[in-house]
Amino acid sequence: MFTILTIDDEENIRNGLADNFELEGYKVCQASNGADGLKLVNQGGIDLVITDLRMDGISGQEVVRTVTTEHPGIPVIVLTGHGSIDDATAATKAGAFDFLTKPLDLDHLNLIVKNALKGREQQQKIIELQNKLSGVSSASPMIGKSAELTKVRNLISKAAPTKANVLITGESGVGKELVAREIHNQSERKNGPFIAVNCSAFSESLLESELFGYEKGAFTGAESVHKGRFELANGGTIFLDEIGEINSITQVKLLRVLQERKFERVGGEETLDVDVRVVAATNRKLEEEVKAGRFREDLFYRLNVVRIEMPSLRERKDDIPLLMHSFLREFNIENKKNIKGFDNRSKSFMLKYQWPGNIRELKNCVESAVVMCNGDEITAADLPASITSAANEKTISVPLGIPLEEAELMIIQENLAACNGNKTKCAQVLGIGRKTLHRKLGIE
Repeated sequence: MFTILTIDDEENIRNGLADNFELEGYKVCQASNGADGLKLVNQGGIDLVITDLRMDGISGQEVVRTVTTEHPGIPVIVLTGHGSIDDATAATKAGAFDFLTKPLDLDHLNLIVKNALKGREQQQKIIELQNKLSGVSSASPMIGKSAELTKVRNLISKAAPTKANVLITGESGVGKELVAREIHNQSERKNGPFIAVNCSAFSESLLESELFGYEKGAFTGAESVHKGRFELANGGTIFLDEIGEINSITQVKLLRVLQERKFERVGGEETLDVDVRVVAATNRKLEEEVKAGRFREDLFYRLNVVRIEMPSLRERKDDIPLLMHSFLREFNIENKKNIKGFDNRSKSFMLKYQWPGNIRELKNCVESAVVMCNGDEITAADLPASITSAANEKTISVPLGIPLEEAELMIIQENLAACNGNKTKCAQVLGIGRKTLHRKLGIE
């Protein structure tokens, strides 16, 4: 069932629209002003907005601009009793789906709403189809079946339904944001916003205003009110990545939000209430940061209610083949190729490599190999030199679950490469005859 939000300062119009849309089978929410309407949108679950154009405070045109900018995909229909070409043009430029004047023709309005929601439904189906084609499940984008990842999934399933703050730890590139999104998607807040902030991407002065917003005139260049990420995340989840990078002043303000669910914008006096779940992540050892006096102990305990340690790729090597093939599907589509897989030698190199950059590095490696590959199978020659050179140690990694014949071929190919292609020497190393070696390699 679609949910429609009506924003109008006239109660009789809101009630009339609600009665009409409920008869059409929609769920309806109401707001008497733009500010309350935008709060409802930020809480999530709204599929279409119908707003009056001229209201005290935040105008309908500002509602259009905010919704289409911060929540792309939600259509907005504008109503006004002061219709004019100029109003229609301004609303359309701001991003309105359509523009109607009062008194309303409800049959015409219902048709416009139906078309707008049909477009939204098609857009959602396209996104789902793209996810399926790229091998990403909308239900769970965390790829892998290793014991280490199973443990993470179990922790997520326990933590997600609660209100507890979560701290995700692990090396860079292991997928900490995926864990945060999975917590959000399995929680009661899943229809609310998910706002991600990389705390290390902002300077100390900018981070505070980015998190909490600022008032007009708060500093040079602050020409209008700016909502912070906490305000935008109201009713949903905020993900604070690299939380160990924030300065002491921001730590104090963050602690207050966690304790009281209140904050003020930079340069403002009004105290704002916020209903947000906080999920934080770091690749630092925060206990050591606390001991060194760089991170507040009380803030650490507030964040560290539930701890999820995301393992490195080195600790979950059983998942590497699954990740390789998932990324291969994704980059086949992106590059319009039809590469069927990896040969045994390239698999061996990728299994032996230690992946200091973890899943992020593996994904970049597969993308590079897809671009370089001219055949229907990725070979060792298509891999980045950093992968092949680092894996040139005298060991062979064979993935679990592959057929014995395939494992044997992988061992033969690795030894042949180590013998610089000398088949006689390779046969001697393996303790088999040259003819047997040729037969196993498929050479007549």
